Order: sequence, then C-alpha cells, then structure tokens
Amino acid sequence: MAKKTILFECQHCGFSTPKWMGKCTNCGTWDSFIELNQHQQDVIKNTKSASSASQKAISINDIQENEVYRYSSLDKELDGVLGGGVVPGSLTLIGGSPGVGKSTLLLKVGSNIASLGKNVLYVTGEESAGQIKLRSNRLDANRDSLYLLSEIRLEQVLIELEHRTYEFIIIDSIQTMYSESISSAPGSVTQVRQITFDLMRIAKEKDIAIFIIGHITKEGSIAGPRVLEHMVDTVLYFEGDSSQELRILRGFKNRFGATSEIGVFEMRSDGLVSATDVASRFFSRNSEQSGSALTVVMEGSRPIILEVQALVSESHTSNSKRQATGFDTNRLNMLLALLERKLEIPLSGYDVFINITGGIKITETAADLAILAAIISSFRDRAISKETVFIGEVSLVGDVREVYGMDVRLKEAMMQNISKALIAKKPLEKTKMKVFIVDEVTKLLEWY
Repeated sequence: MAKKTILFECQHCGFSTPKWMGKCTNCGTWDSFIELNQHQQDVIKNTKSASSASQKAISINDIQENEVYRYSSLDKELDGVLGGGVVPGSLTLIGGSPGVGKSTLLLKVGSNIASLGKNVLYVTGEESAGQIKLRSNRLDANRDSLYLLSEIRLEQVLIELEHRTYEFIIIDSIQTMYSESISSAPGSVTQVRQITFDLMRIAKEKDIAIFIIGHITKEGSIAGPRVLEHMVDTVLYFEGDSSQELRILRGFKNRFGATSEIGVFEMRSDGLVSATDVASRFFSRNSEQSGSALTVVMEGSRPIILEVQALVSESHTSNSKRQATGFDTNRLNMLLALLERKLEIPLSGYDVFINITGGIKITETAADLAILAAIISSFRDRAISKETVFIGEVSLVGDVREVYGMDVRLKEAMMQNISKALIAKKPLEKTKMKVFIVDEVTKLLEWY
C-alpha cells in the first residue's frame, strides 16, 4: 500500500510544506495552513506540470515571431495601459479597493466591445443579473450582444461557452468562483489556482480575451496566492481613494507591452470614463502658498506635472513625526537628514508631512528636488512661484543629478505655461524657459 502523502498549504500566499506550521515562513501569516487532501494535491501537480510538455530546444533565430493583433476597447486610457488595445487570447487581472470602479469600468468596456459586433459575456458571482442591469441602465451600456451570467460555478460557465461563441469575457470576481471538482471553499488557494489555470487554457485555446476582477488585501495586493499574478498575462491595479474623482490604473505586468504606463479615469454619473485634460488635473493654479512646489514625473512615456505639498510644524513630543502620502517615507527621512547635514536646517524638533496631490504614488527620484523645495518653503513660510518646476534626483552626498527624459518634461511644463525650471544640467535641446542650474543642494538656498 502506497504511503499517504501529507501536505499543508498557506491560504494566504500558497506556500506548501509537509509539516504544519503556526506561522508561514514565506509571508509571515499566522494560523493560515490547512491540510490538503489527495485530490487537491493532484490539482497542484497538474497545474505545475501542465505546461512542461517535452520539446526540443531550437535556435532563437529559427523561431517565427508571433504577430500580436489588438482591437480597441473604445476607451483611450485603458488602451494605453494595455499597450494599444485588447489582445485576443490574453488573460488580464484587474485589482483595486472596494468601490474604486473595477466593475463599472469593465461593464462599460464590455458594452463598448459589444457595440463593435463582438459577443461579450459578463459573469458575476457577487451581484444578481438585475443589479447589473440597474448599473447598465445608468451607464447606458445596454447592448444586444452583451450577455450576463449570474453564476459562481466554473462548470456552468464552461457549458455557456459551448452554447455561444464569445470574443470577450469578464469574471467578477475570481474569489467568488469555484469548481465543483474541488472540495475547498471559494476563494481558497486551491480553488483560485485551478480556476485561473482553466481560464488561461480557455483564453489560449478559444482565442478569447478574458478580464478577471480580483479583490485586494489591506496591504494593497491581490487577495489569494501569488501564483494568480504569475499565471495571467497582464496585471493592472487601481490606485487612489474611492472618494476621489480621479482614479489611476497602473500596469504592473504586461506580456504584450510596457508595464510602466498608467491610465487616468474620472468617475462621473455615467460611470468611469477616460479623464479629459489630464495634464492640468494634478496641480493647482490657485494663489501661491508656502509648502507647495511643482515637479514633472514620467509615468511610462507620459510626463505629468504634480504638486508636492509639505507641512513643517513644531513638534510637541519627544519623537518628531515623519509621514508621507504618495512618496516613500524612507526616502523622505534620507532627504530630511541631508537638509540637516548640508543646509544646517534644524528639523529634528519639527513634524514633517508630505503629500502628493491627485492620488499618484511617485516611484521615481525626479521629485527629490521638489520635496526639498517644498520643505524649505514650509519651514521658512515663504511661497514658491507656480511658474517654477523642480526636477532632479538628490544623492546622499548632496549632489543634484539629472534624470532621464528631461527635454520631454520641460516641453510638458512649457505647454502648461510654466516659465522657470530648476534642474541639474543644461538641457540638450533649446528651450524658451528660464533654466536655473542647481547641481548641489546648497545652491537651492541661493535661489531662494
């Protein structure tokens, strides 16, 4: 008689081990391991070995390049994030906090694609067909070739695909779907892994573009195993608060295009639509105030002017507060230490707060100079002109270094009628802007 194999799996990250553990060594979650039965273990083995068919290696020069065909979703911002449009046979995951607009956006996109004469299937496990109909009426998304299926069983979805040919499918959401062949609960690691694998197989075999909605955890990542993000072709995340008008859709993985692009959407009464006049939506032209500075960041190939806000106030506790919204707190602490060391500004007894307007999270270092300018402006209570942008990376030794795409950033600033720029080096192309060279942080005080 064959010896029974015992396997435990973390329900948070999918890590497996032959012994039960109170705390997962992979993700640090407590009391998340459950014992898998033999069928669930077979599902894991089949999923991992499904794409490992034996093939002989061939020279890369002998491989024919696959042409990627795309069609428009009739949504400018979504097409931009996807790299130019929807790819047939692709599997896309969209995550975001509750109420941010995932279902609203995909229902509108499904209606757009249905208007092109393609059959679209919207599978919902969280709402009834009547509830989706109410939203569709509000969005003016009713189309004859847009079909709704209120179902959480994967087998019933597969039966529907045999009855009618679809070119676009929406799954809302992956955590509510379950397969009857697996005994674990919907949303478990085993269920999510198997269902995602089946959807990936359907997308590739039938050349159907499938969009999956995924819930996120309190840390901001997709709930469930990380294998979900590894199996899909594209991963998109919504950023920003659901109470704000603007929503940011950022690409974190894209096998068919660039991953650094973002889409800017606006929540209106008729749904989540592509924002208009994006260039001027992230900064204010109001009266000049202390603690505010402008910078230009690159989101993929798109330059965006952002307003950096700083508040420096005297601390009444022994431990001064350092908080940042939309900016890395560790980098903020480094910049504050640099101010005290190089510019001799005593910030140890002050609370410092940083905010990036518009809900965008800055992931590059080009805003360092603007952060310093805003902090100094707030500390000295001296306003900075709204006609000036600060662009540059600040090093630990106090140097201001040039960042990539400077000419593109300056052109964007000129288009928004900004006349002055503080940068590290003279730009390669001639510009009508007044350029001030700040190659050391000490020269920032001279500009003031």
